[in-house]
Amino acid sequence: SNLRPAVRWGYEHPVRPTFPMSTITTPKAPLAEQEPHPITAHGHTRLDPYFWMRLSEAQREAKVPDAHTQRVIDHLKAENAYSDALLAPVKELRDTLYQEMKGRIKETDMSVPYRENGYWYSFRYEAGQEYPVHMRMPAVPGEEDIPAQERFTDFLDENALAKGHDYFDLGDYEISPTNRLVAYSIDTVSRRQYEIRFRDLTAGEELPDVITRTSGGGAFADDKTFFYSRKDKTLRSFKVFRHVLGTDPENDVEVFHEKDKAFSCDVYRSRSDKYITIATDSTLSSEHWLLPVSDPLGTFFVFLPREAEHEHSILHGPDGFHILTNWNAKNFRLMHCTEADHADRSKWTEVIPHREDVLLEDIDLFKDHLVISERREGLTHLRIRRLSTGAEHEIRFHDPAYVAYSGTNPEWDTHRFRYGYTSLTTPSTVYEHDMDSLTDTLLKQQEVVGVFNAKDYLSERVWVTARDGARVPMSIVHHRDTPLNASAPLLLYGYGSYGINVEPTFSSARLSLLDRGFVFAIAHIRGGEDLGRTWYEQGRMEHKLNTFTDFIDCAEFLVKERYGDPKRMFCMGGSAGGLLVGAVANMRPDLWKAIVAEVPFVDVVSTMLDDSIPLTTGEFDEWGDPKEKAAYERMLTYSPYDNVHDAAYPSMLVLTGFHDSQVQYWEPAKWVQRLRAHQQGEAPILMVTNLEAGHGGASGRFERLKEVALIYAFLVQQAGLA
Repeated sequence: SNLRPAVRWGYEHPVRPTFPMSTITTPKAPLAEQEPHPITAHGHTRLDPYFWMRLSEAQREAKVPDAHTQRVIDHLKAENAYSDALLAPVKELRDTLYQEMKGRIKETDMSVPYRENGYWYSFRYEAGQEYPVHMRMPAVPGEEDIPAQERFTDFLDENALAKGHDYFDLGDYEISPTNRLVAYSIDTVSRRQYEIRFRDLTAGEELPDVITRTSGGGAFADDKTFFYSRKDKTLRSFKVFRHVLGTDPENDVEVFHEKDKAFSCDVYRSRSDKYITIATDSTLSSEHWLLPVSDPLGTFFVFLPREAEHEHSILHGPDGFHILTNWNAKNFRLMHCTEADHADRSKWTEVIPHREDVLLEDIDLFKDHLVISERREGLTHLRIRRLSTGAEHEIRFHDPAYVAYSGTNPEWDTHRFRYGYTSLTTPSTVYEHDMDSLTDTLLKQQEVVGVFNAKDYLSERVWVTARDGARVPMSIVHHRDTPLNASAPLLLYGYGSYGINVEPTFSSARLSLLDRGFVFAIAHIRGGEDLGRTWYEQGRMEHKLNTFTDFIDCAEFLVKERYGDPKRMFCMGGSAGGLLVGAVANMRPDLWKAIVAEVPFVDVVSTMLDDSIPLTTGEFDEWGDPKEKAAYERMLTYSPYDNVHDAAYPSMLVLTGFHDSQVQYWEPAKWVQRLRAHQQGEAPILMVTNLEAGHGGASGRFERLKEVALIYAFLVQQAGLA
């Protein structure tokens, strides 16, 4: 949604390209020098001819580039120029698409206020502004009705903070217990390293305290003491510090050090306001350390010592702790314990049992209610239990493909529950559910400016039988006037890693494709957690190939069932989804008319062999450690960069960010060069680098749309609809 606040501490061979290119004026693709670099493991040597494209973080951030840095930048600029030249025929279309998408956004708007610790909080967007302005006002005792915008006072203007920066991200903000101070974090480089600043909201003044190189989150114990986490050189959050306001941050006290490179830590204040909590997690294990807020200079104690493959989260309340745990429960269960028994699992009691066919995703605890977020048959459900009576009810939804989720609910003593709802045809909506009367109140629905009628679009959810018999869910949406007779262009989207689900959410920008006759589908493939924990495990490590074959099987199902034109089948994915589309490009280059790969993770083996690269050490449980021979050989079977071969590859648009901390820009840059070297067809392979951004692309609600317009123009043009 354009009103989502800052995160608080988210076949037949292809026909010839339809670019109207002249054989005389078409520029040549940039040809990078080859300097073979040997990478040896387990007695096997791979030669990487483009290894020289790597730059360190310091080289990328230097104000005056050295000769090698300039060489790399010149190459990336040449790639951009080449893409600009080939996309010149659709420049007007890009502008049209951008104006369409921007025109659907209500430029002056306000979020639904929520109440926390005696104040109402909200944020607003103003016409022409890229970023929100955060506001608050004191709550009147006993007042439950949402106050008018005019009563709010600004306390954090992201537009002012972003002034003078090409990129800006407000990582987080945290209000002190007395409501007097705000700590907020900003990133102006897009490397996800944040600077934390402090502001006295009563005096309206910035404090001199500035903490650099942080993870962006933190927690107040009181108005003097603030805890935060820092990142190491690989951008892993590895230490927690205590800062006393008014002192030099260089003298801050280290209170926690996560020495296991597979783990990353963060710190937050418990919802009960009793504890400062350090959460440290790896892919398959977690641990929590607690410190009473009343003793900010004290020592943290462990809630439960970590164990391999034991994942859990904790929620403190007046009667102890609730624990969401996979202990003897693959799909998780909910347990409870008193404060004294936290480290003795034999004294934990079961609140919600494990179920083989239901994934327990989250809980919200209120004074007399427990809200249970769970996933059945791939869809989310919200179930509410009254603690005093045990009576239960469920909030019902009717779209065939949708997502419902717990909203902002900071207050414990209330019978009102905020939740969000959206579907492929329903804009993002905020409801308030009265847990006593079982009634729902619509608080706000994202407004789509201009001509929009949800009934003009149809969605459905289908099940695809994969080659091994697994049933893969797929969500589909299209305009009601688009015929499903094998004539429409079709875009298939997927991800399939880390247990992350691609939800069937609404996108006002996507209307520009649907209105032009595209069918859009999401393949909920293995590697996500749509059908429970087993669904995730069947798409990682030694089962990773299932992710790719599921995606191919979904594409073939769409062709077989005549959802789209087999000669105009497109696919798209980003990050680990870029790995997905890179792998299926090698496995079935004949299946796709064109592919869009955003910040793609494509040089899997080289990256996972190098633990100096950010985030590598925390990924071993997802992909395997290639220092182990079996894992190395397994990765080699699907790594997109290593499996490029002579083939008629489809057209490709590859996007990356120069400052990307998640997937380094050189992965797609090298991949594009190797693809071109093996291209047996005439389809162009383009790469666009945002030299000012990182993994998330451009910042700002309108600037982001320019990248979407670029992608959509490429797809529309390739579909022959420009």
